[in-house]
Amino acid sequence: MTSEPMTRNRVDRRRERTRNALLGAARKFLSEGRSTVSIQEITDAADVGFGSFYNHFDSKDQLFDEAVRSALQVYSEMRDGIVALYDDPAEVFAVSFRMTGRMQRQIPEMIRVILNSGLSVLLRDEGLAPRARRDIVAAQEAGRFEPMDPDMAVMAAGGSLLGLLQLLDAQPGADAGALADEMTFHMLRMFGMNKRSAQKLTSTTLPPLPQI
Repeated sequence: MTSEPMTRNRVDRRRERTRNALLGAARKFLSEGRSTVSIQEITDAADVGFGSFYNHFDSKDQLFDEAVRSALQVYSEMRDGIVALYDDPAEVFAVSFRMTGRMQRQIPEMIRVILNSGLSVLLRDEGLAPRARRDIVAAQEAGRFEPMDPDMAVMAAGGSLLGLLQLLDAQPGADAGALADEMTFHMLRMFGMNKRSAQKLTSTTLPPLPQI
């Protein structure tokens, strides 16, 4: 009576390991900017059989899309755990921006996957954009930010954030915290916050980054 469920569980675990191995290999290639690799190269890197690929994904494009999604999920879980400590939407935006810059040093491969996706990552329904949009709109409604088209605001903030992450990736010796705080200050000023308030929100002590 119990052998069939146990066998199914083993099969499910094996399938999950294979899927995760393929996603890990895809993230590795994407972090290196190597999106033109073949499926054979991906399965070799994942150490799984070529035929196993199509048990999980219909195409390389689908695998790479899921790899980006999984990287955004890691980012989102870390970010959401941090900002849950704050109530002021302007502070949530500031903390999110400041912490994301620091994440580049903790999860560089995941960040490179996002970077190598380009600005299109800001059009996705998960990860960076929807959270930034929600924070910006909430800050506008609370009178903390001046009115601005939310979509344009997301692209402005998102483009600046990706630029910051690219700079940090190119300069491994740079002070990620200082640069992230400086960029956050300028973002807050762009959204209409006065200098004193912006300085206050970018000088508070941040909680430690969660471990993954």
